[in-house]
Amino acid sequence: MKKALIIGANGQDASYLAEFLLAKQYDVFGTIRRNSVPESQTTRIEHLKNNISLKYMDLTDTISVDSVIKETQADEIYHLAAQSHVQISFELPKYTLDVNSGGTLAVLEAVRRFSPHSKVYHAATSEMFGNSCDVDGFQRETTPMIPVSPYGCSKLYAHSLCSNYRNAYNMFICSGILFNHESPRRGINFVTNKTVLEAVKIKLGLSNKLKLGNLQSYRDWGHAKDYVKAMWLMLQQNKPEDFVIATGETRSVKEMVQYVFDQLELNFDQYVGFDKKYLRAEELNYLKGDSSKAKEKLNWTCEYTFDMMMDEMINYWLNYYQYNNHYFN
Repeated sequence: MKKALIIGANGQDASYLAEFLLAKQYDVFGTIRRNSVPESQTTRIEHLKNNISLKYMDLTDTISVDSVIKETQADEIYHLAAQSHVQISFELPKYTLDVNSGGTLAVLEAVRRFSPHSKVYHAATSEMFGNSCDVDGFQRETTPMIPVSPYGCSKLYAHSLCSNYRNAYNMFICSGILFNHESPRRGINFVTNKTVLEAVKIKLGLSNKLKLGNLQSYRDWGHAKDYVKAMWLMLQQNKPEDFVIATGETRSVKEMVQYVFDQLELNFDQYVGFDKKYLRAEELNYLKGDSSKAKEKLNWTCEYTFDMMMDEMINYWLNYYQYNNHYFN
């Protein structure tokens, strides 16, 4: 039985990855970070708690990082933990760098020293590209990376460290350059799930306005379930490489919001408003990824379409409010 360690086990991606690995008969370990509301630490993996071994780890505490990696001796390590909210990274830039860059360095050093046989997956991001793209309008593994947020900068630093450690120490490290990926488990302060939740509340008479920032940003949105399969496939290869994972389709935030409101038969113009507090200090305008390398070398494909993904999120929140009896007064 293979052993897998998921660093950041309570996140959206980690919850789907844990399900995926358990179905493949892995012995799964996961790390969580202590916070003051213990119920929120395992919300996404509550149904898996009897099947995975959870350990406390904080990426800013190298003692805990060393201890967990030394103890688990995992065959595969999935480093998914991060301060992953772009807007918040402008407000907490040093913390974002400490966690995302310094934390990755701590993980790589611990693996090098205590578990050198482990294969490592590192969660990179399309935010590293910034507003750079190739002449055909796509971003791919060879596209220059010029990030436009502290989050993107911190991830590029971590991505560079992974490449350095792979080459310098002959370690098996892959970075997945994942474009935006969503699901009903996405945090509600991310634009897709925020939009769906608020639209459902408007439909049920529980809210009357959705406020957003830049509606003209374009993103390549896929489903997290599809993307965790790509993470696993990377670590099954004989040679460690980095891969862009994306759908190859791009839509504006406005188009995404319009789709949700149309599905719920709501008037976009009546309920959607602008609030400048949701604007970034520097905007990332356009993302569209080319996953040709992943399709060719990993045989990876998307099962979810954009419509399927958004409909799943809409139905989740409709069912949530029905189950909890949150109806009209």
